Amino acid sequence: MLVGVPKEIKNHEYRVGLTPEAAREYIVCGHSVIVESGAGLGITKTDDDYRAIGAEIVDTAEEIFARAEMVVKVKEPQPNEWVQLREGQILFTYLHLAPDPEQAKGLMESGVSAVAYETVTDRDGGLPLLAPMSEVAGRLSIEASAQASHKVNGGRGILMGGVPGVLPAKVVVIGGGVVGTQAARMAAGLGANVEILDRSLPRIRELDDMFQGRVTTRYSNAGTIENAITDADVVVGAVLIPGASAPKLVSRGMLGLMQHRAVLIDVAIDQGGCFETSKPTTHEDPTYLVDDIIHYCVANMPGAVPHTSSYALNNATLPFGLALANKGIAACDADPHLKPGLNVHGGRIVNEAVAESLGFS
Repeated sequence: MLVGVPKEIKNHEYRVGLTPEAAREYIVCGHSVIVESGAGLGITKTDDDYRAIGAEIVDTAEEIFARAEMVVKVKEPQPNEWVQLREGQILFTYLHLAPDPEQAKGLMESGVSAVAYETVTDRDGGLPLLAPMSEVAGRLSIEASAQASHKVNGGRGILMGGVPGVLPAKVVVIGGGVVGTQAARMAAGLGANVEILDRSLPRIRELDDMFQGRVTTRYSNAGTIENAITDADVVVGAVLIPGASAPKLVSRGMLGLMQHRAVLIDVAIDQGGCFETSKPTTHEDPTYLVDDIIHYCVANMPGAVPHTSSYALNNATLPFGLALANKGIAACDADPHLKPGLNVHGGRIVNEAVAESLGFS
C-alpha cells in the first residue's frame, strides 16, 4: 500500500503522523511511504532523515492526498484537506467528530474510510491510541495552570507548591482516567493540595491505593463538584465519554462561586469541553476570561511538545496502522479492537456513539 504523510496545518501543530522510525517499519513490511517536504521539522527530522529510510519526499500536500491509498495524520483534517479525500482511501488520524458536524459531513461526502485513533479500543476496554496523548495533556495541564496562575499572566499569583508557612495551591481534577491521573501526579509532585473527583467507585479505590494519601478522592456529583471548586485555585476538566461529547459539569453560574482569577483547564475541549463556558483556544492565544475566571482550552495541547508526543503516538498507532496497510479497511472486520475506530465508511457514520452524538442514529 502507498502510505502518505502530509504536514500538519492546524494552528501551532508540530507533530507528525509518522516518525522516520515508524515509516521505516511500513517500508520493511513492503509498503511505500511518501512524505510532504517539511512534515518532520517540528520534531527536528529533515527530509533527508526520511529519505535515508527509503521514503519519497513530495513537494505538496495535494500530491499526498492525490496519490496515497492511506493517509496518516495527527489532527483532524481541515476543510481544505477533507475535500481532497476520496472514495476507497483510508484516513488514519484523530477525528473527534462528536462536536464537529461540519467535519463529519465533509468526510461522509468524500467517501473516505476514516479510522479515528480516539475510538480504537483494547482488551481491557481502554483507548490505547488516545492514552499517550492523554498522558501528555494531563501533565501539560499542570504546567499550563502553573503559568496561568502567575500574576504577570493575569493569574492569582499562586505558587503551585507554596513555601513553608504558606499554603500550596488547591488543584481539583474532575475525572480520574488517564488525563486526570497524570494531572494529579504532576500537581502532587509540585506539592499542590490535590483532589480527584470520579463517578466510578472501583476507580476511586484504585486512585486511593495509587497515591497512598498524597491526594484526596471524592465521588463526583453536582454537589461535590460545586463544593470542590469553590476554594480551588485550579480546576482540571479531564472527563471522557468515548466517541461522545463531553458532559458540561461546571455551569456558568458555578463560576460565581469560585475565587477570582482561578484557572479552569479544559482538557476535554476536543470533545466539546466539560465546562459550559469553554471554547477552543490555541497555543498562540491560550486563555480568556469569563466572569473573572481564567479559561485555558487549547484543543491540541500535546502539540506543544511535538517530539515527545509524536514518538509516544507512533509507539501506539504503529501496529494498527500496519494492519490497515496490510489488509486495507478489512482489517477493521478482522480486529474487534480496531473496528470501533472506523468512524466513517461508505458515506455514513458507522461508530454508534459518534453517530448518536451527532444525531445521526
